[in-house]
Amino acid sequence: MSYGQGGSQSQWDPWKPNSQQPWSGGDGPSPDWAALAEASETRNRRRRLLFIGGGALATVAVGTAVAMAVVSANGTNGRPGSQLPASAPLPSDSAAAPSFAPTSAPPPLDPKDFISSAGKDTAPLSPETLFPGTQLTMGESVYKKGPTADVKNCAAAAQGTLPQVLTSGGCTRLMRVTYVKDGIAVTVGVAVFDTEAQATKAKGRADRKSIVKPLSGKGVKPFCTGAVCRSTTNAYGRYAYFTLSGFTSGKNVTAKDTKVFRTGDDLAEFAFRQIRRRGEAQASAAASQ
Repeated sequence: MSYGQGGSQSQWDPWKPNSQQPWSGGDGPSPDWAALAEASETRNRRRRLLFIGGGALATVAVGTAVAMAVVSANGTNGRPGSQLPASAPLPSDSAAAPSFAPTSAPPPLDPKDFISSAGKDTAPLSPETLFPGTQLTMGESVYKKGPTADVKNCAAAAQGTLPQVLTSGGCTRLMRVTYVKDGIAVTVGVAVFDTEAQATKAKGRADRKSIVKPLSGKGVKPFCTGAVCRSTTNAYGRYAYFTLSGFTSGKNVTAKDTKVFRTGDDLAEFAFRQIRRRGEAQASAAASQ
């Protein structure tokens, strides 16, 4: 008895999927197993060839895309490496921190240098430049200015041992001014030398009998003509300065007369300040030139 009878039997195609393979049982002929095996091997070989071909095409496509990209980068649309701007050099430490030549400000001018020698002390000099105005204020005390005098013969304006000190020391000029307050008069004498060394030497040689002559007149009564008075001696730069203080009434000065001492000290301090200011003014003028 055979299977598949009763209708048209489809032809089996070994290359067509789902096609029915004829089968007979019983006394029918047996399948050709060798032919079937050969057909299956042929079909598998075709599949492998299709896979290999597809992979090769994909590889060719990728390789083509990479080649196109390289060509595009090196073509006319790209910029040759030689035309690219060169990178700027990095600044070195020496370029980042500019260096400057060492400089130093000149030392300030010393005012005393201008009053220590006749060669540099060239500003106008007179009793009026040293002792200007009509009165002098020191603290709370106001002193009225009296007469002034200016001589080149220094010995003529000195007494006691001072004429010899000034003459031998090289004094070239002696200026005097008198101030008065409450019956107390003070004469200030400023002796001028060519050098500071001469003025310092004259100060050292002066003693208690080295006295400047009192200057009266112009409303100031004579004083210290026979009475005991108080005197001082000092020097600064090329100047030596002296004071003589006493009562206009003619009485002697004692250690208890503190007002006389204070008046003499005030005028000595003022003489020092005026000489120093003279040096400061000349130093300032020289610095501004």
